[in-house]
Amino acid sequence: MINIYLDNHQLALKYLKDTEANIYNILVLTEDFNIRDSDWDPLYSHHLAHSDILMEIADSFELGLSSPVYQFPTQYVDNTNNYYSVIDLVFL
Repeated sequence: MINIYLDNHQLALKYLKDTEANIYNILVLTEDFNIRDSDWDPLYSHHLAHSDILMEIADSFELGLSSPVYQFPTQYVDNTNNYYSVIDLVFL
């Protein structure tokens, strides 16, 4: 299982992309990627290059994006300006 948190500079994403990671038998890749994209957020109308990189990394581990059966918030905040600051995704 790989658990990733991406900062505003996507440093973990860049590391996984630019480094030959010798990681085998991954079953789950999950956490807060901080990458909004129309591919997984129907309320967001843009497609970003970072999401393509994330999908390439997941594909290199032979993982696919998992879709939830029930849609519900993954974050509860007291500041509505930060409502979309975290995007939780799971690859299986």
